[in-house]
Amino acid sequence: MSKDCKTVWNNCLGIIRANIGEQSFKTWFQPIKPMRLHQNTLTIQVPSQFFYEWLEEHYVHVLKKAITQELGVEGRLEYSIVVDKGNDKQKPLSLSLPNTATLRGGLHKQQTQPVGNTVAVIDQKPMYNPEPKVIPHPQIRSNLNRQYNFDNLIEGECNSLACAAGQAVAKNPGTTAFNPLVIHGGVGLGKTHLVQAIGNDIKSSMPHKQVLYVPSDQFITQFVDAVKTNQVQQFTNYYLQVDVLIIDDIQFLAGKDKTQESFFHIFNHLHQAGKQIIMTSDCPPKDLKGMEERLLSRFKWGLTTDVKVPDYETRLKIVEAKAKQEGMNISKNIMEFIAKNVDTNTRELQGVLVSLLAKASLTRKEIDLQMSKDTIEDIVKHQQLELNVEYVMKAVAEYMGVTIEDLKSKTRKQPVASVRQIAMFFCQRYTQESVKVIGATFGGRDHSTVTHATKAVERKAKKDDAFKSQLEGIKAKMKLFS
Repeated sequence: MSKDCKTVWNNCLGIIRANIGEQSFKTWFQPIKPMRLHQNTLTIQVPSQFFYEWLEEHYVHVLKKAITQELGVEGRLEYSIVVDKGNDKQKPLSLSLPNTATLRGGLHKQQTQPVGNTVAVIDQKPMYNPEPKVIPHPQIRSNLNRQYNFDNLIEGECNSLACAAGQAVAKNPGTTAFNPLVIHGGVGLGKTHLVQAIGNDIKSSMPHKQVLYVPSDQFITQFVDAVKTNQVQQFTNYYLQVDVLIIDDIQFLAGKDKTQESFFHIFNHLHQAGKQIIMTSDCPPKDLKGMEERLLSRFKWGLTTDVKVPDYETRLKIVEAKAKQEGMNISKNIMEFIAKNVDTNTRELQGVLVSLLAKASLTRKEIDLQMSKDTIEDIVKHQQLELNVEYVMKAVAEYMGVTIEDLKSKTRKQPVASVRQIAMFFCQRYTQESVKVIGATFGGRDHSTVTHATKAVERKAKKDDAFKSQLEGIKAKMKLFS
């Protein structure tokens, strides 16, 4: 009986699952899609070049074992790598497993594209002229916080891909396929911790490297001051000498054309020189508004990955680690209670623990279940004081890149209509207002529109994991939005 690609791959997954950990399986094998089976060659699609390289480095033996058992000793595996081409739809590019050894060394600057029955290598290194003159500066102050490192970074399903990419960059800055490395996600999910951990690891193992961490608002201020004092060249030279540039919250460059132009030239020079660029953002590059297209296209040259809201298991690990770090005498059942009831982000979890520690110290009492309940309720009540319809509309509008006027307008065009439904959903779920009042606030709409919007969002969240993750990001933003 002939086999199809899905059957073969599902059988392979069974073999792979029995040989690796469950979290590794979910992170590295569940996203893979079987594409086709031709004779004894199975083609699978992976989300990115980094994904392919990680599988090759860490799981090639278990993959070969699975393919051999399913297709025999003559079995072959081909990868179809999804590459993000600017604003175009993602296109899979084929790469044959037997050829990977010869191609891997150059893949950090190249992509592969099928030509007939062969694999052609196409150089995609950016062109940039003229070459800026770099004037050496004294040793750069890195601005890194030494408390942020990989040892105290809690890894879970929510951030495992980002952590793996970060560790790979830390070992070989500027020479991997993920340059730039863009890490995006909501407030308080650990982006800053991760990128500074990369920087600290590089400084520790390669002290000769010039590593610089800079929040984007500081970069903007420095550029504006340089313009005012006629020192733009000195500003540029300062950044051109770094080996690893870490820019936090890149979204704040939006709408600042001159600053973006300066960063564009700095980015080009560093990238051409084989220097590592790392950025964080509150959303993927494709969703950034007010950014030059040529800059966005460069953000997509490397790897873009996200950090999500932590699941229960990860939250529990965070609570346990923070309690140990603070020397807190806290029982297992209380830690589990906190992890179950604070479901937004890492920062809020840590805030609850700090509040508990302060209360226990001031009252000279042990931390018990009632104290934990009271602390969490106090924090939730404080947050809900601001949760009115206008507040929710503002939070959703800013997160999704529209205006409050859009949400109140009569337009039914996408994506405004979809964002409006999301805002209505959050208003009905998290405010005390009636559906009638909510509808009236959204440009005089009927209460039935609000009810329909809520149900539509709930249905989509059940079917679409990416949409559900987006809702979790908005929820996190609302709780920390003041």
